[in-house]
Amino acid sequence: MTVEITSRTADTGADTGADTGAGASLNARFTAGDEAALEECLRAHTALIRSYLRKYVPPQEVEDVQQIVFAEVWRSRHRFDPLRSLPAWLLGIAHKRAVDHLRVRRLHTVPLESAAEPAGPAEAADGDGLADRDEMRRALAELPAPQREAIELAYYGELTQREISERLGVPLGTVKARTARGLCRLSDILTPVAA
Repeated sequence: MTVEITSRTADTGADTGADTGAGASLNARFTAGDEAALEECLRAHTALIRSYLRKYVPPQEVEDVQQIVFAEVWRSRHRFDPLRSLPAWLLGIAHKRAVDHLRVRRLHTVPLESAAEPAGPAEAADGDGLADRDEMRRALAELPAPQREAIELAYYGELTQREISERLGVPLGTVKARTARGLCRLSDILTPVAA
């Protein structure tokens, strides 16, 4: 059985846990091995799993780990208790697979011998980049927490303003205002430094 769920799958709300009749029915069908129930389950919870994996796994690897999670969900369905919360069980599997993925991940290293002193102005500019990042970190630290959080989620977390709105539980307009005010304030903070 192969189930491929794409990143554009919407949360249909088909299963909100074991406390509803429809949720309990879906849970029981899923545990019994009903492939249609698996597809409903994954369709309903793909966004949740993807969002959770983004916290731990590099963005370019989320899709691969998500597929591993879905395969394990199907293989392990007999261990799921239909009276428990399906989303919590899915997140438990997602957490374990994310940790496993990070454990076996090889980080790229450079031998010390190949990391020589900068030879020219192009290579020296890399050192300037470190100073710029340090200045940016200091400037961000001066912003009010809501503005800093919106900017960090947008630029470092690579989230859209709509995703930031959903994550923080605030209106989209509030996120836009915080981001605009924060960027304006950053400009004021960084301009004297550059001069």
